[in-house]
Amino acid sequence: MNVIDQVSAIPTKARGVFYGWWLVGVSGFVMVITTTPMFHAMGLWFVALESAFGWNRTQLSVAFALTRVEGGILGPVEGYLVDRLGTRRLVFIGLTIMGVGMLALGQIRSLWMFYVAYLIMALGQGLGSWLPLMTMLNNWFDKRRAMAMGWSNSVSRLGSLLMIPAIAWSIDPEADRLGFRMTATIIGLTLIVLAFPLSRLIRNRPEDYGLLPDGETPSHAQSDKAANAEAEDSPTTDASEIGFTVKQAIWTRAFWLISIGHGFTSMVLIAMMAHLAPMLTDRGHSIQTAAFVVTVYSATSMVFQLIGGYIGDRVPKRFALFVFTLIQALAVFILTFGPETLSIAYTFAILFGIGFGGRNPLTVSIRGEYFGRRSFGKIMGVSQVPMNILLLIAPTMAGILRDIQGNYTTAFGILAVLNVFGAILFLFALKPNLVINDSETIRSGSSQETVNDRR
Repeated sequence: MNVIDQVSAIPTKARGVFYGWWLVGVSGFVMVITTTPMFHAMGLWFVALESAFGWNRTQLSVAFALTRVEGGILGPVEGYLVDRLGTRRLVFIGLTIMGVGMLALGQIRSLWMFYVAYLIMALGQGLGSWLPLMTMLNNWFDKRRAMAMGWSNSVSRLGSLLMIPAIAWSIDPEADRLGFRMTATIIGLTLIVLAFPLSRLIRNRPEDYGLLPDGETPSHAQSDKAANAEAEDSPTTDASEIGFTVKQAIWTRAFWLISIGHGFTSMVLIAMMAHLAPMLTDRGHSIQTAAFVVTVYSATSMVFQLIGGYIGDRVPKRFALFVFTLIQALAVFILTFGPETLSIAYTFAILFGIGFGGRNPLTVSIRGEYFGRRSFGKIMGVSQVPMNILLLIAPTMAGILRDIQGNYTTAFGILAVLNVFGAILFLFALKPNLVINDSETIRSGSSQETVNDRR
């Protein structure tokens, strides 16, 4: 048996551990090698490219804006593909495409080439990373969904602690090291080489291997159903048991409150990923110092991914989201309006890591809890349309205002206020219940809404 066959034959329960927990580690590693160079190190690439080509912040930000246009268009398609083809195939396809995009980044000579390379990278990352991986974990976990997603994201942040300083060291324009071209080429080749073996570790659904979510046995599942039936003599069914269709989900207030709230809270995150390093270099700090600040918020978020997941499985997720999102907003206010010192930058990093880390697993797991497993990938894909419209605005607006005003004060002040508004939207996102009867109604909170009446 060769190596690939051995990888393919890995049992769905290894050494007495439910295989879903192995998938948590696999998904975290895949996100390390896709989201870290694409998003968390975005500002580092911007500094290197600004030095190499003289492009301004607006021109650099347009690259990310184009990826949000692409994401808004392809989000529903990606959601359909993950439910249709499964996570395994999409991870292989996505990592390969992203690897090609990184190789293209290493060969750019003009601004339009940079845009094309970034679009290819974004396509690969969208197909093979966050959406399909979260869909997979939503399939493998129910009662421990938030914790599983928290652990996965923590593994991702742990990898970022090493990868971000390494990228900063290798592409530093003030040092004669690898440079951005060689660095991008190495990352691209690594992604292509790892695409197939990593995809072979993926398992789409536990039922395909005679298992149930959370590692439960059929006898446990039947007893839980019996207990629920005795406790609730009602036509209403928990979404996690059956699940909403896309059409049913988009007719709930919760879908839109969560999607728009997620968009507002991610606007500032995306803007920080693009402009934090340039902002700190504007203030006289080195690119390596900027990388350390990013590393601190990544390390803090790694811990609070777990705390957020733990809390989210024990208290209403909308309350936890509200609190963590406000902490994230407070961090941005401090960085924007506080003294321009390194201590303030690190204070921001700690608070931002707490807020971002705590809310991150909850924004996904709340959708799994509210809308179930039936069409989770499609629902997540459709929800990316309003999200990406908002994310399209954030980095470009920050770049334009910085080029006009010479600083980021106005841009980040606006984004921090929108962050607070997003927290409020999370708070009002009540859980919808799927009512199984002839009129196909959906009850949200204490009020009942008939789908047919709202069409």
